[in-house]
Amino acid sequence: MTFKSCGAAGAIRRFSHVVWYCTVALLTTSVAAHAQAASAARPINSGDTAWMLISAALVMLMTPGLALFYGGMVRSKNILNMLMQSFVALGIVSIVWVLWGYSLAFAPGNPFIGGLQWIGLHNVSVIPSSLYAPTIPHQLYMVYQMMFAIITPALISGAIAERMKFSAYCLFMMLWCTIVYCPIAHWVWGTGGWLNTLGALDFAGGTVVHISSGVSALVLVLMLGRRSASGTVAEEELRPHNLPMTLTGTALLWFGWFGFNAGSALTSSSLAVSAFCTTHIAAAAAGLTWILIEWVKFKKPSALGFATGAVAGLVAITPASGFVSINAAIIIGISVSFISFNAIKLKSRFKFDDALDVFGVHGVGGMFGAIATGLFASVAINSAGANGLFQGGGFTLVLKQLAAVGSTVAFAAIGTFVIVKVLQLTVGIRITEDEESIGLDVSLHSEEAYAMAD
Repeated sequence: MTFKSCGAAGAIRRFSHVVWYCTVALLTTSVAAHAQAASAARPINSGDTAWMLISAALVMLMTPGLALFYGGMVRSKNILNMLMQSFVALGIVSIVWVLWGYSLAFAPGNPFIGGLQWIGLHNVSVIPSSLYAPTIPHQLYMVYQMMFAIITPALISGAIAERMKFSAYCLFMMLWCTIVYCPIAHWVWGTGGWLNTLGALDFAGGTVVHISSGVSALVLVLMLGRRSASGTVAEEELRPHNLPMTLTGTALLWFGWFGFNAGSALTSSSLAVSAFCTTHIAAAAAGLTWILIEWVKFKKPSALGFATGAVAGLVAITPASGFVSINAAIIIGISVSFISFNAIKLKSRFKFDDALDVFGVHGVGGMFGAIATGLFASVAINSAGANGLFQGGGFTLVLKQLAAVGSTVAFAAIGTFVIVKVLQLTVGIRITEDEESIGLDVSLHSEEAYAMAD
């Protein structure tokens, strides 16, 4: 009996060992097969990943560059406030983007807004997304798009320089990013977005970034009112206080714009090279054209003129950079300087105080760039695009671009009006005359940029 019991116990032990080994083998094989399948379905390309990490950093650098670009053009008593309006965007929009902004802009939803499945970056991991940029980690695509979301509301700050409450500006930025930027980004770049489905082209943000911010800046300026010194004999005092700072900011913007445009290829590829080249050439052509206009009109070219022209060229080429040739980029750069130069004159004619010409450069320049994409785009440059009017495509793409421009203008204007009206009725948006006279650095931040000797 004992012998039989021992034999049975041994058999049971041997059987349990076999079951255990088989289970481990099956689990190991299953995990390995799953990992292999996932790797095969979503490979991470190290070259693409490296390029997009660099591009994200370049676009981030544009926001401090914008701070310097704008900061040099305001009066010395307001420079810290101007710098803060860009730097605080890095904080506010980053948190908004992580908590809900990215999901509203890029998660699968309906044609007008993204879903909520990526709230708090849920399911946004280092595994590439099958919807966007399948050769890089999903988190990298998310952070790259974050940098676009940061600089867009920061662009608006140039229009309302020297007269808006900092607290109201912070609230405006949070609300505007959520209510205006995220839906437009979804329309144009999101899976199932209605302008994306329509076939409107915006390679790197002509509609999403520049038209939306430029039009919103105009609406905010009209609702906020003019600076106290604007339109009076004191207007001479409104001149830029530090143009070397503005030129330094221009250099950083130009440099960062390569990440903005060439990075929008989302791969380290020939398309990125093409966008890189068109970006630089358009900026160069626009900067030169602007000072030539000044040379003819005023007999003297200005440093501020070249900086403004270069930025206008960068704005105009942004939607077209991945779809047009270098020759087309030259034409776009030259044309936008004439257009934006004259658009800036509108503020004197219609008496609105767009302090740093955000509407004339970004709004109008972005509109022209979007339409120019419909004229010059070529499938020979980018097979994912379409042929524009001058490439034998007829008016089809032009009409789609006009639809994108019109809908972006309308939505940004209405959304901004509602946000500002709510802020006016609650916290207020305008500083007092005494605070404006003292300067925002001291009155709002209790700091001075330049310490004066006693």
